[in-house]
Amino acid sequence: MTKNNSSGMTRRGLLGAFAATAVAAAPSYANAAGFLRGAGDIRRIAMFSGRTGERIDTIYWIEGEYIAEAVREINVFMRDWRTAQAIQMDLRTIDIMSASLNLMDTSEPYLLLSGYRSAQTNAMLRNQSRGVARNSLHMTGQAADLRLQNRSTTQMANAALACRAGGVGRYAGSNFVHMDCGPVRSWRG
Repeated sequence: MTKNNSSGMTRRGLLGAFAATAVAAAPSYANAAGFLRGAGDIRRIAMFSGRTGERIDTIYWIEGEYIAEAVREINVFMRDWRTAQAIQMDLRTIDIMSASLNLMDTSEPYLLLSGYRSAQTNAMLRNQSRGVARNSLHMTGQAADLRLQNRSTTQMANAALACRAGGVGRYAGSNFVHMDCGPVRSWRG
């Protein structure tokens, strides 16, 4: 991290100053794909984990460049809370999550139900539920299960589908949406 000697402001502090304007103009459904390709100047993600009590609200991309410190924070936040293991999350998934949140025009952070899952955790969950894939993209850091209180699963799924950038599963009965950066597809659970 570099410090500007004349003002004493860090790069992180400067990014925080931009946060207020980061989501001022949310992209429309029509240009969501353009947003993912880099049309946005700033990308931000906000999440809460009910399992750990942690919160994250960070700008992780600015003018075509990912911010390494913010990406590391996201990786730790999205870790397998059962094993405390963290890996490099696929940034395409984070981009889909960010673009979807912007499309829904809400300031509410996502409730993260599941990000990265170790093979051990995935096997345990698979034994408990038939809805857990054997080769889940959660195990490679390419998926997240998310919930919002002020948006329905239909609204969340529609926003993610508008990105045309990965898989979207709507689980209305369990009140969450799965987003991943795998092949473009959708399903209901």
